[in-house]
Amino acid sequence: MILAVADTGPIIHLDEIGVLELLSVIDEVLIPQTVYQELEAGTIPPALESIEYELVEADVTGHDVDLDPGETAALAVASERTAVLLTDDLAARDAANARDVEVHGSIGIIVLAYSRGELAKSEAAKLMRALQAETSLFITDAVVERGIALLDET
Repeated sequence: MILAVADTGPIIHLDEIGVLELLSVIDEVLIPQTVYQELEAGTIPPALESIEYELVEADVTGHDVDLDPGETAALAVASERTAVLLTDDLAARDAANARDVEVHGSIGIIVLAYSRGELAKSEAAKLMRALQAETSLFITDAVVERGIALLDET
């Protein structure tokens, strides 16, 4: 069973390519209230309604990190609940790694969807390339190619 805490990045980026429903391949998704409020400040993707998730409070006490409030909240919840942190932010990734919290981003969600039989390999690779070309996410060719290589390893 996979328990994951979502930061805004994967929610926004997967929605930008029309596949936010891929979050449902995760067994249990938690969204901190702070992250939800950040989404509300922009536009909450309508597709979020089709995903089962739980809104949770985050206790950020003792999490002195140089991240935005949503990333800090998501990291705090992931640390507290021994969950995977879902983020596309490099600084949040580094902070999670320093705390031994497993981290995956939008590409990792696509790999999981492929490994659980929700996507064909070609569709998964196409979505990874779309993340790079069609979204607000900055992602290098090397990261996309590594993600595609993970499909072969899965």
